[in-house]
Amino acid sequence: MITPSYRELFISQIPALQVLMQLGWQYLTPAEALALRGGRKRNVVLTGILAPWLREHNAIERRGQLVAFSEGNIDTAIRRLTTVELNQGLVKANEAMYELLTLGISLPQTVDGDTKHHSLHYIDWQHPENNVYHVTEEFAVERTGSYETCRPDIVLFVNGIPLVVIECKRPDKDSGDKDSVEEGISQMIRNQKPEYIPHLFVYSQLLLAVNKNVAKYATTDTAAKFWTVWKEEDAEAHEAATYELINQPLSEEQAARLYDWRDDGYRVRRHFESIGKRLPTEQDRTLYSLLHPERLLELVYGFIVFDGGVKKIARYQQYFAIKATLDRVAHLNAQGQRTGGVIWHTTGSGKSLTMVMLAKALALHPSIPNPRVVLVTDRVDLDEQIYGTFKACGKSIQQANSGRHLIQLVNSKSADIIATTVHKFETVAQENVQNHDPNVFVLVDESHRTQYGHLHSMMRRVFKNACYIGFTGTPLTRKEKNTAAKFGGFIHKYTMRQPSRTRRS
Repeated sequence: MITPSYRELFISQIPALQVLMQLGWQYLTPAEALALRGGRKRNVVLTGILAPWLREHNAIERRGQLVAFSEGNIDTAIRRLTTVELNQGLVKANEAMYELLTLGISLPQTVDGDTKHHSLHYIDWQHPENNVYHVTEEFAVERTGSYETCRPDIVLFVNGIPLVVIECKRPDKDSGDKDSVEEGISQMIRNQKPEYIPHLFVYSQLLLAVNKNVAKYATTDTAAKFWTVWKEEDAEAHEAATYELINQPLSEEQAARLYDWRDDGYRVRRHFESIGKRLPTEQDRTLYSLLHPERLLELVYGFIVFDGGVKKIARYQQYFAIKATLDRVAHLNAQGQRTGGVIWHTTGSGKSLTMVMLAKALALHPSIPNPRVVLVTDRVDLDEQIYGTFKACGKSIQQANSGRHLIQLVNSKSADIIATTVHKFETVAQENVQNHDPNVFVLVDESHRTQYGHLHSMMRRVFKNACYIGFTGTPLTRKEKNTAAKFGGFIHKYTMRQPSRTRRS
C-alpha cells in the first residue's frame, strides 16, 4: 500500500514535475533521457535533442538567402560543447561553458567559394519561444572514474543542455522543514566535488533545494551559507497566478507520460488525480518564479557574473532593482535624456554586485544604442575581476588610472565601460572636457557621500546629458533626500525589515 505522507516522491518530486510541465517543460522518462544521450550515463547533454535544434535554428545568411551549416560544423559545435576540461577546477570550466553558451561559437564554412567564419548559437536568448525545454527525473550520471552513479532528482534541459538541477526533499517532522532543505543543499554541493559528478555541473546555471515549505536557490559552486530564498514583489498577484497554475490539470498525454511508465503508475496517478484544489506551497511559488522558461533565460543571460573566481546569481532584490531601472531608462524623456534615480538597498544586500549586474544589463539592452557605462566608486583599488565580468556580454572595460587617462577614455570612446574613482573628475572638469551623449550611464557608489556634493557637480559638467544612477546602502538625511531628487528620485528601495516586498517610488 502506498503511503504518500512524508515521501519525497509524493510530497515534493512529482508535484514539482507537475508545476514544471504546466510551465512548458516537456517530460522525459529516465529511459527516454538516457536514450537521447546515446545510452551512456557518463554523458549529460541530450545530443539527440541538441543536434536537430542546432540544424533548425542556425543558418548562414548569404545574399539574402539562408544556407545551412555543414554537418561537419554541427558535429564540431556539439563536440566543442561536450568536451569538458576540469583540470583547472569546476568554476573555471563552468565559466568557459557560460561564455560558450552566451556567445556561441565561430565556425569556418565555404559558401559559393568564399570561406568565412560564421556564428552558431546553442540557445536563442532573445527569443525564448525558439528553444525547446525538457525535464526529467532520477537522472543517473556516472561518477568520475567509476560506474557508480549519482541521481539528481530533477534536471531541466534547454535544447538538450542541462541548465538546472533540483533536489527534492520531504518536510522533516523531527528537526524542522529547513533541515531537509539543508540536506538537499549538502547533497548538491557533494555532487559537484571532483570524485562525484562535476561534469554535470559544468553546464548548470541554477540549482535548487526544495521541500513544500522551504525552497532555496543558488548557482554552481555556491557555498551553503549563500543559498537563499526568492520573493516576488507583487506577492498577491504571484500567489493568484501560482494557485491557478497548480490547480490546472495535466492533459491526458502529459499525465500518461508522467505516470504510466512507473511500476505502480496506476496507483500514483489515481492518488494525484484524487486531490482537489490546493493552496500553493513555497516550493510551488519558487518554481513558478524561477523556472518559467522566459524568467530562467533572463536570469541566466543577464543576472549571472563571475567575480574573482566566484560565480554569482542575482538575489531577488537585485533582480527587481535592475528591472525597475531598465524600465525607467529604456526611453528618452521630454528633455532628450534618460531619467535616472537612486537605488536604496540596505547594507549587506549586495549593492556592489547590483552595480555590476546593472552595468551588464545596460550593455546588453536592445533599446539603448551603443551604451557607455561609467562605474564610479571611491575604491582606489577597483577589483581586477570586474574586467572578466563583462566578457560574457562582449563588452570591453577599461579602468582609468588617472584624471588624464579618464580624459582620454571619455574622448576616445574606445571603451564600452569605464571604471574610475570619483576624484578623477576634477581633472576632467578643469580641462573643460564635455560629453553630450544621452546613452552614457554614470553608476555611482555613494558610500563616500561625495556624489551629492562638489564632485558630483564635476561629473555633471563632464557628462551633460548622461543618466545618473546612485546607489546607497544607508538611510539618507533630509538634505541628501532632496539632493537625490536631482537624480530623478528613488528607483527602488529594499530594507531587510520588508524581505517579502520591496517598494518603489
